[in-house]
Amino acid sequence: MASYEFLAGCYDELTRDVGYQKWADYLERHFARSKLPIHTVLDLACGTGSLTWELARRGYETIGADRSEEMLAQANEKGLELGLDVPEKPIFLHQSMDELDLYGTIDACVCCLDSVNYVTRPAVLARAFQRVHLFLMPGGLFLFDINTPEKLQALDGQVFLDETEDTYCVWRAEYSKRRRICSYAMDIFRRTEEGLWERGEEFHEEYAYEPDELEEMLRQAGFVSIRRCGERVMRAPRAGEQRIFFIARKGT
Repeated sequence: MASYEFLAGCYDELTRDVGYQKWADYLERHFARSKLPIHTVLDLACGTGSLTWELARRGYETIGADRSEEMLAQANEKGLELGLDVPEKPIFLHQSMDELDLYGTIDACVCCLDSVNYVTRPAVLARAFQRVHLFLMPGGLFLFDINTPEKLQALDGQVFLDETEDTYCVWRAEYSKRRRICSYAMDIFRRTEEGLWERGEEFHEEYAYEPDELEEMLRQAGFVSIRRCGERVMRAPRAGEQRIFFIARKGT
């Protein structure tokens, strides 16, 4: 089964603890440091659009892009289901990162929740960075986070369980040092409207990018003023940090 084909219907249930408001707070702290007023924001690999809608609620013109049609379907319906009152409804696009094609320029691009790790071919990620750079306004901001190689390696052999009233998910992680990839085999059970349980299987992979190679990719794409921060903090990452944020600008 394709990634997110089955998971999309229960993704929000299984990620209730993410805290999208706190993620948006953190992004806005970086926006405030930018000399360019941030109005239009691209949420790259937006998934079910929770962060996209949260930024729209705060007054930004938002675009959500994702390669999963199933996740985008959930994103499109979310505003109506939750009764969200936003100045302007987000635009959702069915696009992969490396084939990003917008109608105009953006002031900022965000790519959160280790979505960059899910691009498992460095050459494809390099093209994605180039596409983001192309559509950013001069001085525009690009923010993304990664799971560090140390975190992905430590997941090897671990089994996890996520459970809600209507969803049950068991997943096992395996790390390949040779391929630099952490694989997740997932068994998902979700309750239907009729009260029956249906089962689905999914397989996901994350690539263990070294921070230095990502910084070089950004430079090759034309980004400047590249900084790294620890997990949702403004300081530089410390040893053993499990998540690192990158903040880069397009030259003026």
